[in-house]
Amino acid sequence: MKRSHLAREIVETVALTLLIFIAIRFVIQSYRVDGPSMQPGLSTNEYVLVNKVTYLFHVPVRGDVIVFHYPGDPTKDFIKRIIGIPGDVIRTNSTDVWVNGQKLNEPYISVPANPSANTWKVPQNEYFVMGDNRDVSDDSRYWGDVPKDFIVGKAVVVYWPFNNWQVINTYPSVYAHIRVNS
Repeated sequence: MKRSHLAREIVETVALTLLIFIAIRFVIQSYRVDGPSMQPGLSTNEYVLVNKVTYLFHVPVRGDVIVFHYPGDPTKDFIKRIIGIPGDVIRTNSTDVWVNGQKLNEPYISVPANPSANTWKVPQNEYFVMGDNRDVSDDSRYWGDVPKDFIVGKAVVVYWPFNNWQVINTYPSVYAHIRVNS
């Protein structure tokens, strides 16, 4: 009788462990930052936790740092900040960015730099993203918007190296004054 009870306990423990592991894999993903495009906030070889279910409950918003499948090659994942949401008009000159006519005061960027003056209208179900290190970032200014279906999730925490641990700041005050285009 004791052996069958022990065997049952072992099977239940293994099953519960597998269930927890599978649930976590569907909810959270680890992502390694590769390249300088998100400096100074995120650096190469830092690891972030990505919440893969947050956008099931609400839409992405300006300022969110997201991991997504690169539209030019969906086998590659990138990490960038959402600057424009569906319906927004993004305008740049050599140093500044405007969203729906409002100039952004961006404390998170390393150097204000844009390749040229340009204007984009963000289509429905797509997002305009930019890296925080504008001078070296390969982003929507070059290859266009990110389809909503390509978004893996929201980057929420830097967890490695441990001494760099931080909650990723989305700077809601930067975007609070921007009116929504319809």
